[in-house]
Amino acid sequence: MSPSSILRRHRVAALLGAALIISPVVVSFAQNNASLSTVAATTQTPVAGITAPNGSFAPVIAVTKPAVVTITSIMKAQPQVGDDGSPLGGNVPFDQFFQQFFGDQGMPMPRTPPQQQGQRAEALGSGFIVGADGTIVTNNHVIDGASSIKVTLDDGTELPAKLVGHDAKNDLAVLKIKADKPLPTVKWGDSSKLMTGDQVLAIGNPFGIGTTVTAGIVSARGRDLHSGPFDDFIQIDAPINHGNSGGPLVDVNGNVIGINTAIYSPNGGSVGVGFAIPSDQAEKVVAKLMKGGDIEYGYLGVQIQPVTPDVASAIGLDHPGGALVSQVTDGSPAAKAGIETGDVITGFGGQEIKDPKDLSRAVADVSPGAKETVNIWRKGKAMQISADVGRNAEDQKTASNGNEGRSPSAEQGLRVPSLGLGLTDLTPDIRDQLNLAGNQRGAVVERVNPDKAASAAGIQPGDVIVGVDQTPVRTARQANQAIAEAGKSGKKSVLLLIDRGDAQIFVAVPFAAG
Repeated sequence: MSPSSILRRHRVAALLGAALIISPVVVSFAQNNASLSTVAATTQTPVAGITAPNGSFAPVIAVTKPAVVTITSIMKAQPQVGDDGSPLGGNVPFDQFFQQFFGDQGMPMPRTPPQQQGQRAEALGSGFIVGADGTIVTNNHVIDGASSIKVTLDDGTELPAKLVGHDAKNDLAVLKIKADKPLPTVKWGDSSKLMTGDQVLAIGNPFGIGTTVTAGIVSARGRDLHSGPFDDFIQIDAPINHGNSGGPLVDVNGNVIGINTAIYSPNGGSVGVGFAIPSDQAEKVVAKLMKGGDIEYGYLGVQIQPVTPDVASAIGLDHPGGALVSQVTDGSPAAKAGIETGDVITGFGGQEIKDPKDLSRAVADVSPGAKETVNIWRKGKAMQISADVGRNAEDQKTASNGNEGRSPSAEQGLRVPSLGLGLTDLTPDIRDQLNLAGNQRGAVVERVNPDKAASAAGIQPGDVIVGVDQTPVRTARQANQAIAEAGKSGKKSVLLLIDRGDAQIFVAVPFAAG
């Protein structure tokens, strides 16, 4: 996968609408009508030591099912239409999610049409009680856009619910109801101990037919659906359908180890590929949401990419790992702290950073204004710096990787035979063609041999090489000399810093393939 493709796939999309179903044709949320639910956290009655005699899960269900609720989101009935005026099956942001990530093959999974009553529409999802005082957890997309929310308990009691807090990035929400008696609860479990093959139960209200229990196993861990910055889903084969969203995924001891959120389906029904938010992730977020309002995320201000084996070899790391900084935003907390392009962030706030996703989560979990230690690998040396974490506003977006296919029209340039590149200096005409600033320096890629290493690594005509092995270059000759020196030094690959459009990326090009 090319670096630009990697960056594009890490863009964030809002999770809104019905069941998130991911399939060759469909990605949709597991909810009925317009909503899905999840799990919350407070003081709960422990459920431990439950066994299943003769293979029956009845003892587990007996203590967990009473804490599972149906959530009805009531909203104004407003028809959704596309750019051509045609009606859409889900809400508009959700359809845009499919178009952005799945193109023509991605269609929103039609949820069960909301039941309209005059100017109202009702949509169903699931949730569960984590506090005897009426604290309930559910998915954010279950209640998003609701003008009012109603909760139906397992015994049929209907109660109005108040939204305590919600978080779109983690797709979680906390509700509160008032009952005239203590309510049954479920207890959070430890999702970090889950193993592929462990038995699980999914509980919820599919299609609004009533609370239903399905059984299965953990199929995989750490699934990234590219639906948000914190994707780390548990994949299960227990059937999940529209209306299950927000319901608990429990282990054989009756502890909540996940929140049923999404399914992968070509037809809208369960095909044995479901996804749940891990309890370890959800419990922390829910604890914050229980305090009320939204969650503020930390912000560092760097564009990052994975450290591949070729990149690690080029920069002297003994193994791949960490987050490679390809660009630092001017005036950002990272810039003020002294983080530089080419740094590899290997630790943040005492946590090991194994890949870019680790860094994104670690920074996001820090409250704005906090001072954190950042571990860095810079030009062959390990070092530590201190950074003041900023506030992540919604309008702060990752730089785009556009301009694919644009090529300069230079007449002559230097060739780099070992990599299969033709380089030329920047001229006023080339700067105009590439929309570059007047002070831009570097070597423009004029030609790329399709049979050589640079092409295989994703280098494109029109790219501007601004650094070789973390050393700035201003001309084609400097770039050529630096690449030649890297080859003579015995390195297996050379690390090129590329300006492409309004973004910078590192590309490691192996000499062996050149």
